Amino acid sequence: MMPTTLNQKFENLLKDLASSKTILVAFSGGVDSALLLAASARALGDDAIAATAVSRLFPQREQRGAAEFCRQRSIHQIEFSFEPLNSPPFQDNVPDRCYHCKKALCSHLLSIADAEGIGRVVHGANLDDLDDYRPGLRAAQEAGIEAPLLNAGLGKNEIRALSRDLGLSTWDLPSRACLASRIPYGEPVTLVKLEQIDRAEIALEEAGFPQVRVRHHGTVARVEVPEAEMGRFLGNGLREAVVRALHDAGFLYVTLDLEGFVSGSMNRTVSKDHRTRLKEQEDRDSRRGKP
Repeated sequence: MMPTTLNQKFENLLKDLASSKTILVAFSGGVDSALLLAASARALGDDAIAATAVSRLFPQREQRGAAEFCRQRSIHQIEFSFEPLNSPPFQDNVPDRCYHCKKALCSHLLSIADAEGIGRVVHGANLDDLDDYRPGLRAAQEAGIEAPLLNAGLGKNEIRALSRDLGLSTWDLPSRACLASRIPYGEPVTLVKLEQIDRAEIALEEAGFPQVRVRHHGTVARVEVPEAEMGRFLGNGLREAVVRALHDAGFLYVTLDLEGFVSGSMNRTVSKDHRTRLKEQEDRDSRRGKP
């Protein structure tokens, strides 16, 4: 059998989306959900609606970008307030924190779809998400929220390529994740920490580091930038400016991780044994029909 080409995958995606009468796209403003929303609008026109969670959990610059993306394309966007910090498992930052967050987010999305008379809800998970620890995928699956990009067999690089070909300004956006992913599991998630992280990462982006993570270790900020950018980080007075900015954000100490930027690096603290136990619990719940 001949391998499926990128154009064929995109055509399959459009056919899948066009099979719906109406669709609600969980839209963060990132690379993946932007392609999914653009494809949905191409397939369904005004019957494709964007739903964007407004929360301090997400980088503010990404939320502003999401609103602008919809305005430019005349796509109807529904913004809704989302506050997962009210959930004890999320606030306690348990290893399956993302499951509890995504479950609450899915509940909001389904309520919006019901109120708007929308028959299908989708999110932007892709093939590469299967390679990392992503308990939130299970919550979406349980809620009946689909992942058309994943179903089409699209990975991150393919999504970027398609986005570039379609002229989407999001094609080269850096990968971002919720700000809570910068806090070690077991350390409480608080609004103060989220604001510190957001301020610090904005400062680093303004200094010319679009792909960056500021990991929150109490009074210490552990900065991850791509390995190729480390020399620039340390030279030409930039280091001093970054240190001042992160002190202003509330950190007492600033460190540069010599390994460089690693997406999902906090997931290393979730042991293989713990992941196995979670998977076994998921399987038991599935057999029992537990939601």
